[in-house]
Amino acid sequence: MDYTTKSCRDFVAVLASDAPAPGGGGAAALAGALGTALGSMVGALTVGKQRYAAVESEINALMARCRALQEELLDQVPADAEGFLPLARAYGIPKDDPSRAAVLEEATITACAAPIRIMELCCESLEAIRVLAEKGSQLAVSDAGCAAALVKGALQAASLNVFINTKSLRNRALAAELNGKCLGMLETYGALAGEIFETVQAGFLP
Repeated sequence: MDYTTKSCRDFVAVLASDAPAPGGGGAAALAGALGTALGSMVGALTVGKQRYAAVESEINALMARCRALQEELLDQVPADAEGFLPLARAYGIPKDDPSRAAVLEEATITACAAPIRIMELCCESLEAIRVLAEKGSQLAVSDAGCAAALVKGALQAASLNVFINTKSLRNRALAAELNGKCLGMLETYGALAGEIFETVQAGFLP
């Protein structure tokens, strides 16, 4: 089911229920899309203003990138649910079934794909937000800071949806590879998001 076609209230109601999906991954994707959309809004409030004419072409390009990213992030809401459901079914296989371990392993690897993609998209989004915060309308700079905070939260949330799965992988080499990839994104882009937020915040405080 594409939960992104529901109202905000309906989505939150399903999220709060005992349904197996959407869960943390879908919520992370939506948070990432919201943050990215705020970045795009900063651009929209910048273009057409004489004060920012020198950077208008760059801002337009960033807005286009943000729009593409927010759509991809929204696509990850149902993708995460679809990636998790086979794992939920695999847990229902009787423990004495000889196929259970192999099915669980494959389903666990599959369940990692969407949250990793969400993290990758959030990293790209933060690159765009960084420039929008620096060069976009200063009347909307608080929105750029909000964008960074939301996308950082999405990045962190998505990582946990990887780590809970890699912990149970029998293929420890693959688990280490996936963990390393996610930890690298958290370190680099978590720091970038923090820098954006702190720079925006510093502009408001004495």
